[in-house]
Amino acid sequence: MNKFEKVLLENYYTEKQFKKIQTMKLGIAGAGGLGSNIAHILVRSGFKYFEIIDFDKVELSNCNRQLYFLDDIGKIKVECLKKNLLTINPNIKMSVKKVRLTSENTCDLFKDTELLFEAFDNVTSKKLIFEQYGNTDRIIIAASGIAGYKYNDDIKIRKINKKHFIVGDEKTGVTTKTPPLAPKVHICAAIMASIALEIACE
Repeated sequence: MNKFEKVLLENYYTEKQFKKIQTMKLGIAGAGGLGSNIAHILVRSGFKYFEIIDFDKVELSNCNRQLYFLDDIGKIKVECLKKNLLTINPNIKMSVKKVRLTSENTCDLFKDTELLFEAFDNVTSKKLIFEQYGNTDRIIIAASGIAGYKYNDDIKIRKINKKHFIVGDEKTGVTTKTPPLAPKVHICAAIMASIALEIACE
């Protein structure tokens, strides 16, 4: 246990809670605005085990809301995310894969994860996650309606059942009039991360 983890245990959690947090295995599908910030919040909360997938490289347009910096532009997102998160807690264990999710490879991903975040920005990939894992014991936390700067009062958690959650206003998609902006994206990422923390601390 390093100094960062020791401070978390001594100030914020019971031993039972912290043990669960430190052993829970999390999957994050997508390392963009939602995924990178979910991971950032969870690492600061004490979580250690992550499997994160994304096929993209960092672009300048990502830096308004994602956990990337000017030095990361042009580099592989998942590798930059791992580097950035290790500066918060060097003890985290991250498996990162530069891969595009398809119907052929979905079954090979997130095999050991207990909880999976759907953090994609396209319907096809979102659908693949639920088709592959929706009937398993895995907890899935997804997002819908996180664009623009309006309807913040409409952001909510919809509990589909005991294991499936959707966060967002469920109506505002990304368009030229409703671009992805940091405040709303970060709010939704924080709520999604908070659900995982609540589950771990029960």
